[in-house]
Amino acid sequence: MSLHGFSYRFIEANQNADPDLIGVQLGKYCIAKNISVVEAADMFGVSKMTIYQWFVGNSRPHKSKAEKIKKVLTKAKFNNGKD
Repeated sequence: MSLHGFSYRFIEANQNADPDLIGVQLGKYCIAKNISVVEAADMFGVSKMTIYQWFVGNSRPHKSKAEKIKKVLTKAKFNNGKD
């Protein structure tokens, strides 16, 4: 079973990850806005596996990717899932 194309297990992993990590914040945004992993991977020029790892806090984006993520989240006025 899934919500917004994400499994409940994956959503739970994102919710339990460190909310200060920019990749986790991106995951919260994508889950909230129903943006698929494929769309996010295309947006940032990385693999789906990389996106999954960012979303659950297992890896961090390189500085240039992190800056792009910050711009996307700022433009969207996304407040770490608290909006």
